[in-house]
Amino acid sequence: MKSSNDPTLEQGLAVVRTVADLRRTVAAFRKAGRTVGLVPTMGALHEGHISLVKGALERGDIPVTSIFVNPTQFGPNEDFAAYPRDEQGDFDKLRDAGCRIVFAPSKDEMYPGQQLTTVTVTGITDGLCGPLRPGHFQGVATVVSKLLLMAMPDRAFFGEKDYQQLQVIKRMVRDLSMPFEIVGMPTVREADGLAMSSRNRYMNPTERAVATGLYRELNAVAKAVRAGASCTAATAEASKALLAGGFDKIEYLTVVDAESLEPLEKVSGPARVIAAVRLGRTRLIDNIAA
Repeated sequence: MKSSNDPTLEQGLAVVRTVADLRRTVAAFRKAGRTVGLVPTMGALHEGHISLVKGALERGDIPVTSIFVNPTQFGPNEDFAAYPRDEQGDFDKLRDAGCRIVFAPSKDEMYPGQQLTTVTVTGITDGLCGPLRPGHFQGVATVVSKLLLMAMPDRAFFGEKDYQQLQVIKRMVRDLSMPFEIVGMPTVREADGLAMSSRNRYMNPTERAVATGLYRELNAVAKAVRAGASCTAATAEASKALLAGGFDKIEYLTVVDAESLEPLEKVSGPARVIAAVRLGRTRLIDNIAA
């Protein structure tokens, strides 16, 4: 007889709600000699998320996707309550993509009782989104460390669109000697270049048409600095173009070292053009290699 604690099976997709069930389900695959690839998400899945599942499959891993809208990475005036949620739709997308396990815990399962421990990564969180979203990266580092320790994957997959987040996680895993490989996957874009994001659905049609300008200006900056232009001059020109094109605010648009995220004036090695902008009620982030 099936226990009430057993995972729900949806045509080959195991949906688990507790850490104990997650570990038991993962253990069954490991006993069969399989490797495991973790894809942490907050749901409202799009093709960018699905590309991470496919990345795990390409490496021969059993894909494990977590769906958890993590409250500790949202600030008091951010969109936690309004963040899009579509659990059943997410399950359908994941099953079609070949995911085998979905971990969809409650807040109490992720943060049982009083929580006295957090994970903080300094230095690379001092700039870019760090000052603009106080506590955000502490919330990210803490929940990702918990998910890694709950699932114990061989690899974990993250998109390069959230580039600062990716570097924070890589640094955390390295500094804490965690036995996990962190794999960054290329940003998946719409046909017009807009980076896919769960928050894109906040935009109205007029804003969506304006939004394509961000990718265009990132490319203009990358082209200019590769040719030897000053990063300050190139990003200033792009910022003016974005504001003239209908964006409401440029939170930052800069060129940084690809690993340390330190701002650059001239590009002489791996670098990223990286930006955060406001368009209506939508905050867009994006980056490309320079």
